[in-house]
Amino acid sequence: MVPGPFKINDVPLRHVNQSYVIATSTKVDICGVNVEKFDDKYFAKEVEKKKKKGEGEFFEAEKEEKMSLLQEKKDDQKTVDATLIKSIEGLLDLKTYLAARFSLKSGMKPHELVF
Repeated sequence: MVPGPFKINDVPLRHVNQSYVIATSTKVDICGVNVEKFDDKYFAKEVEKKKKKGEGEFFEAEKEEKMSLLQEKKDDQKTVDATLIKSIEGLLDLKTYLAARFSLKSGMKPHELVF
C-alpha cells in the first residue's frame, strides 16, 4: 500500500506491486495508522452488474452510488494522512523530499541511488 500522503504529494491510497517501488533508507513511524480495513478487496475494482433500467433511473442511481463510494475513500485518506503527516513533520526535510518530483536521467541506475 502506498499512502501518499495526498496532502503533501497528491498520491492517493493505492495498492502497488513491489516491483514498481524503490526502497529507501528513510524510516517513518506508522504505528498510529490503522490499516486493518485496507486489504485486496478495498482496492479491487467494483464489478458492475448489468440491470435494465429506464434512462432517468440509470443516471440517478449511478451518481448516488459513486458519490457514497468516493466519500468513503476520501474519509479513509484523511484519517491515514492525519497520522502520517504528524510523523513526517517530525523528520527533518522529509516533507520537502516527499513533495519533490522524482525522475531518472539517462545513465542513472535506481539500484545504485542512495536516499
